[in-house]
Amino acid sequence: MSFSIPRFKLPGVLSTIGARLPQWPHSLALASALNVAARIGLLPDDSLALLEGRSFLVEVLDAGGQACFCYRDGLFRPLFTAPASPDLSFRANLSAFLQLLARQEDPDTLFFNRELSIVGDTELGLVIKNMLDAIEWPQLPTLPIFRH
Repeated sequence: MSFSIPRFKLPGVLSTIGARLPQWPHSLALASALNVAARIGLLPDDSLALLEGRSFLVEVLDAGGQACFCYRDGLFRPLFTAPASPDLSFRANLSAFLQLLARQEDPDTLFFNRELSIVGDTELGLVIKNMLDAIEWPQLPTLPIFRH
């Protein structure tokens, strides 16, 4: 059974509400998840070294949320206030990020279809793109309820 994430946009009221909520939990959660991914070997060490001292912003437009973090001393660290100009920022609706994570769409396609905005250091953007392309997601077992 194959699952496909459709393109969608959350209702505007969610963006309004989401933007008024504290943003630091998103930063903490994303930095923690990235540290776990690095620790279990999903993120290549040679690419991680290229992130040293760099700051990032990930903004989910239709949810009104953003996560800011940096990579320093071998760890992703949450930033509790957004830097004035992060080294690299990504902006998209939730569906585009989900499609990217599920490898349903690649960053280039989303970028050229204007569904993903990438602003900042071009070389750093290529490093991140290559890291995403190199990730080999572990195969998860199929739940019995989804078998035919």
